[in-house]
Amino acid sequence: MLNSRQRAQLRGLANTKETIFQVGKSGIGDQLIKQVSEALEARELIKLRVLETSPVTSREAADEIAKATGAEVVQVIGYRFVLYKESVEHKSIVLVK
Repeated sequence: MLNSRQRAQLRGLANTKETIFQVGKSGIGDQLIKQVSEALEARELIKLRVLETSPVTSREAADEIAKATGAEVVQVIGYRFVLYKESVEHKSIVLVK
């Protein structure tokens, strides 16, 4: 579980990240979950976007994908959200305590 300082640190790092996945009108499927899981293992911190045509809100998508991947929701703003999952193999982010 991330503390408030760690969330703030990750939000700052997320500002420079590009959106790499979109949740569209098909919603959240197994393929998206698989791709997000792989991206989290490689990058630890990723940004996603929910299209206006999606059947789920950003908060719903963030919560569902986080639960399915074991990630934590760092931030939800508008149509975008940020997920974090510490990588065992590719640790690239050192969090403050």
